[in-house]
Amino acid sequence: MLTADNSVELRDGLFKSRMMINERYLEELDSEALLQNFLLEAGLMVNGIQVVDDPVEAKLHWGWEAPICQLRGHFLGHWMSAAAKCCCADDNKRLRLKLTEILDRLAECQELNGGRWVGPIPEKYFEKLIRNEYVWSPQYVMHKVLMGLTDCYAYLGDETALRIVNNLADWYTDWVSYANSKNPNAVYMGEQAGMLEIWVRQYMLTGDDKYTGLIAAYAGNPMFSGLLEGRDTLTDDHANASIPLIHGAMAMYMATTGVSGQEMDSEKKTMRGDSAGYTADDWLRIVENFWNSAVTTRGMYATTGANTGEFWNPKRMLAGYICERNQEFCTVYNMVRVAEFLYRETGETKYADYIERALYNGFLAQQNRKTGMPTYFLPLKAGSRKKWGSKTHDFWCCHGTMVQAQSSYGELIYYNDADTVYVSQYIPSECEINLSSGMVHIAQRCNIGGHNSQVLFDEHSEAQTSRWNLQFNIDSDSEVCVKFRIPAWAKGTAVSIDGSVLKLGTDKDSAPCADTLNGRVSTCITENYICITRKWSGNTVDITFKNEVVLEPLPDEPSLAALVDGPIVLAGLTDKDRGLSGKDVGDMLIERVEHTYDIFTWKQTCYGTKNQGENFELIPLYDVKDETYTVYFTINNI
Repeated sequence: MLTADNSVELRDGLFKSRMMINERYLEELDSEALLQNFLLEAGLMVNGIQVVDDPVEAKLHWGWEAPICQLRGHFLGHWMSAAAKCCCADDNKRLRLKLTEILDRLAECQELNGGRWVGPIPEKYFEKLIRNEYVWSPQYVMHKVLMGLTDCYAYLGDETALRIVNNLADWYTDWVSYANSKNPNAVYMGEQAGMLEIWVRQYMLTGDDKYTGLIAAYAGNPMFSGLLEGRDTLTDDHANASIPLIHGAMAMYMATTGVSGQEMDSEKKTMRGDSAGYTADDWLRIVENFWNSAVTTRGMYATTGANTGEFWNPKRMLAGYICERNQEFCTVYNMVRVAEFLYRETGETKYADYIERALYNGFLAQQNRKTGMPTYFLPLKAGSRKKWGSKTHDFWCCHGTMVQAQSSYGELIYYNDADTVYVSQYIPSECEINLSSGMVHIAQRCNIGGHNSQVLFDEHSEAQTSRWNLQFNIDSDSEVCVKFRIPAWAKGTAVSIDGSVLKLGTDKDSAPCADTLNGRVSTCITENYICITRKWSGNTVDITFKNEVVLEPLPDEPSLAALVDGPIVLAGLTDKDRGLSGKDVGDMLIERVEHTYDIFTWKQTCYGTKNQGENFELIPLYDVKDETYTVYFTINNI
């Protein structure tokens, strides 16, 4: 299994810009407001107030965080996870201090609650589960709290966070025992899907055997047996209640094989036995069968989503489900986690391609580029507008996963095994990776401003202003293989080292190419990677991938198609499906190219239609803020 590097520093560019908007938001939120429901549950006043006339003036968080909402308190868990990742990646001291203060207050709340319970909701909500009475997702809320605390220890080694989880686990152990004596099904109620992963992670981090009992209680979900048998367990099922179950299966696989994952360097524990009766191979097959059902055989929109109104679409049925409630963001984030696990396990680029598509058309497209706020769903209906959340008055579930998502880019870029570095995503960044043979330093940037590049296709002008002109500077202690992913969308690939052009075959699965440089340099294209092996001494690798706009039709309605430029879905700035006519995309579009003073030197991925009854502009879906837009168009071939 490949290892992900979580100490990557993002460099200036689109992704760092979005990440910094998010990081400033994490710092900006009032600590007392983040803690408000935990403080109230512990009998403490919030901001010194007893009567609230206006939550804004009182600095209270509202919406799903309001003290009258049964899902209150979930957001702080997401916030802690995001803050922990940010502090690990860039040593943000202001955010670290804020996080430390919040953890200290949570420890105080736990003590006031009797030393074990620390929740933003009352314990009696769990009694409701045992009595089969409706209550809105108490295990969902507590999973987010446990997740945030676990991340604080996993990424930062925070002992306060670990102590809080350890005490809370004692409460959970007693509740599970009581629930099993009264109503064993209660353990699987209240949106418990994420709980299995938490208990497995805690066991791997601490080796405490008390977590094996909790793992056993949550590992028997019936969806696992259905997936193991290859049945479709997803159609019309709640999408975001099913994906975290697969995170649990991923954790079980890693625990039973002793794989450490991507957290901080600490001693990991291998689970003894298989409490659910499954082997490591079974757990891996469950994850793979889930992917096959959720993505491969179901099909997906160009943006990667395959759910409507929070539920999985039936297989190959997408056109009739296009509406204003497509692609819940929680599912985008959680599916990327599944794809990332499968990429680490297999090294297959199809999973990295999926992640890339989701980053542009989910992580970026569902985050407001000015405010950093999320949109719950990504509307795909013609003439849609995105509905943005507010900073303190909504706090949907997707609000929480959005702050986590924008803190996760660094973990998705570079991977390695014992002697090879894999460049999975093309995001300006820099990191040092420790291999068995020594250290490797790698830095990548977008070389969009270069007009004298030797890495050119026959269509010279097309390559010169592309965001896919990439440059890498690499140093290593010894001979190292670096593998660069060739995206599935690339229509051509050109590579040079220190200005010397490498002659590459056109077949992505071709045999090794002949060496073209002096010294010991081995190059080839294999399994959708450019592979270069050498002793690196500050060498510069230039790579250009040729992109084209293509029509991507829906599987059940080929006359409806989205326009996709590389991995980037285009949005037409029009209030309805005006249709597109022409022999091919070249007959329909004209590229908009101009010098800018923005993230890129040149305007990127913007087009206008031509030869249509009424022409309109197209921009990246991730750049749409308040404009009315359309993604799918009726295609009329002339």
